[in-house]
Amino acid sequence: MLQESISPKINLVYGWYTSLLDKLRSPLLLSLRLYWGWQFFMTGKGKLINLDQTVDFFTQLNLPFPHLNAILAGSTECFCGLLLLLGLGSRFISIPLIATMVVAYLTADNEALTMIFSNPDGFVTATPFLFLLVSVIVLVFGPGSFSLDTLIEKISRKIESRFVELKQAV
Repeated sequence: MLQESISPKINLVYGWYTSLLDKLRSPLLLSLRLYWGWQFFMTGKGKLINLDQTVDFFTQLNLPFPHLNAILAGSTECFCGLLLLLGLGSRFISIPLIATMVVAYLTADNEALTMIFSNPDGFVTATPFLFLLVSVIVLVFGPGSFSLDTLIEKISRKIESRFVELKQAV
């Protein structure tokens, strides 16, 4: 009898709790996109403005085609960072951002990567970690409701429904 009266209360509280957390998803994704999109943009812009220094650094890392890779990395971070800020093509642009951060781990922060299990603090405190984490979060969860992706989707649904209405009327 006690079990029967507790269970609906637990379900009610759990339902309220999950509903509240669901409402926080889009503001959280927006804040992540704004902050880290700006960070990507500024990092990429820095690479492009100081291209000679970036090329020298990439040369020291023994990357092939250091000039081309410096332009690619800087452009990817700069332009994809802006798109991330806007929430435009978010899941698509998160893929090259992830690839760029994986390359950063493999080259500039290789020691942190190789010691991921023996020294996890070194891995998570390495520069690429948070950039990579946010890129993966956006890839998996999308940009959230406060994005151009969502706005474009809503507009296209309205246009599609109007075409269906017109087609049915004819």
